[in-house]
Amino acid sequence: MRRTLTARIFLSLLLTVPVMGLGASAASAKPEPSPGVTASATQYALDARLESALGEHSAGSYLDTQTGELVVAVTDETSAEQVRKAGARAQVVKRSTAQLEAAMAVLEERAKIPGTSWGIDPSTNQVAVEADESVSTQSITVLNTVASGLGDAVRIKRVPGVFAKELAGGDAIWSGGYRCSAAFNVVRNGVRSFLTAGHCTNIGPSWSTSNGGIEVGTRDGSSYPTNDYGIIRYTDNSQPEGTVNLYDGNFQDITSAADAIVGQAIQKSGSTTQLTNGSVTAVNVTVNYSDGPVYGLVRTTACSAGGDSGGAHFSGSTALGIHSGSSGCRGTNGSALHQPVTEALNVYQVAVY
Repeated sequence: MRRTLTARIFLSLLLTVPVMGLGASAASAKPEPSPGVTASATQYALDARLESALGEHSAGSYLDTQTGELVVAVTDETSAEQVRKAGARAQVVKRSTAQLEAAMAVLEERAKIPGTSWGIDPSTNQVAVEADESVSTQSITVLNTVASGLGDAVRIKRVPGVFAKELAGGDAIWSGGYRCSAAFNVVRNGVRSFLTAGHCTNIGPSWSTSNGGIEVGTRDGSSYPTNDYGIIRYTDNSQPEGTVNLYDGNFQDITSAADAIVGQAIQKSGSTTQLTNGSVTAVNVTVNYSDGPVYGLVRTTACSAGGDSGGAHFSGSTALGIHSGSSGCRGTNGSALHQPVTEALNVYQVAVY
């Protein structure tokens, strides 16, 4: 597609994956290889169809990082045969998604500790819990006690850094002296906007591409905490095409949106760490930030840092998520979290373009 110089400048500032990064290192020129595999449009569609069809017999799905196959976990052999006939690989497990969600409800009730997060890892049929460096020894004891009552349905891992949303100075989108990043351009009935994190849009109504600069958009919706998405309407409705900055002089066109699948490779574009790679490790994640919890997130291993908040998690031309937070930048060992973009698209009744 043809892109004007103005659009190039606009996109280089706006369309970068924002990270709620915590005190991470400076941007890297080249992202590290991701251990994940690429999901196809057929796999996205098959995953969504089977999740709906299997109902209470479903235990989630993931991509086999060795073969690239879509693996669907189910609780009985009849459902497994249904999966095979649909064209995916079946894995019979002992806990359904509903049972794993019940375990997370216990954690929510008895171990809602700032600095912790938990989500479903279908590849192990477990709830994967992470506790950052801010969680005290006493709180870890509480967490371990609660988890022990849930048996092997839960596993706990200590991670370096501190889960947080963090804003910083730099060239991206600004409001009230704070910087974030933008995620994806969207449209509804010819009106153009862009998505970012809700903890960003909560900051102020007017947004620019520099601190104190000319307004480029105004807040049209915001949801944080509980969710973490917001929408900013362009002041100039002719503004730009739906691409993401790859930070090597190129831009990735975004043509569709989907929910991320555990095991798949993703990329994150943000104004601080620029383009980084990672893979999806858990879904339906709860993170307990210091100012409140956010639910239904996706955990990835992408690197992120302060100022990346609100940016884009994507795979090829498919939009996946809006960066919410992280416990730091550790290459392929990170725990960057994104808000599924499909939820924001549905709430605001917009489409990527």
